[in-house]
Amino acid sequence: MPWVLAVPAVAGLAFLVLPLAGLLVRAPWPTMGRRLAQPQVLEALRLSLVTATLATAICLLLGVPLAWLLARGDLPGRRLVRALVTVPLVLPPVVGGVALLLVLGRNGLVGRWIHETLGFSLPFTTAGVVVAEAFVAMPFLVISVEGALKAADLRFEEAAATLGASRWRVFTRVTLPLVAPGISAGAVLCWARALGEFGATITFAGNFPGRTQTMPLAVYLALETDPEAAIVLSLVLLAVSVAVLASLRERWVGAS
Repeated sequence: MPWVLAVPAVAGLAFLVLPLAGLLVRAPWPTMGRRLAQPQVLEALRLSLVTATLATAICLLLGVPLAWLLARGDLPGRRLVRALVTVPLVLPPVVGGVALLLVLGRNGLVGRWIHETLGFSLPFTTAGVVVAEAFVAMPFLVISVEGALKAADLRFEEAAATLGASRWRVFTRVTLPLVAPGISAGAVLCWARALGEFGATITFAGNFPGRTQTMPLAVYLALETDPEAAIVLSLVLLAVSVAVLASLRERWVGAS
């Protein structure tokens, strides 16, 4: 490799890796186990795992049909719809939280009706955390599944249809198994994004221990009062991120 490329490449690698190495160097390893066993840490970890899993379930329920519509459906304005679906990827998370408040808040466009009809409101609740995480994470699932649907061999579905299978039966027995790897990869990315969500969550659901304080919010709070605890919590999230990338290595990173 020419040195004019090698030098900036190494600098870029150092730029990405050094902050992560700093976490490992500054981590309070002797007290790591005791800090991880603290009740507030376990509560934040439990809440993060539960809400990220529920958000991923919602994304699967809504995102797979949406991806099918984008990939196979006769949809007018498909490019505009796809752009709208991917907006949360580039939208500042805090702005996403403000948008959720304007729609689902107690005085929001839909939230007012929910509060008056059903008697509850989503903001500043655990359900609000799930909604905020699903909002920012769903595009990862939709993009992955849409790509898998476009790459799937249509001849299998056409063969099933010619044998008399209904469209629903073709979708559940042929299409879904064909794109199962894409759905799995999208779900893992979606779960990881939901687990690390911060901006929309703190804006829409607040930062209440035991109710809405997830791991990223606990890191933010600990950074002001106990920096070593913030490092420990950050290492947990880093370990989860590395595990997710390792599980998707064959699909996204490459085997070499």
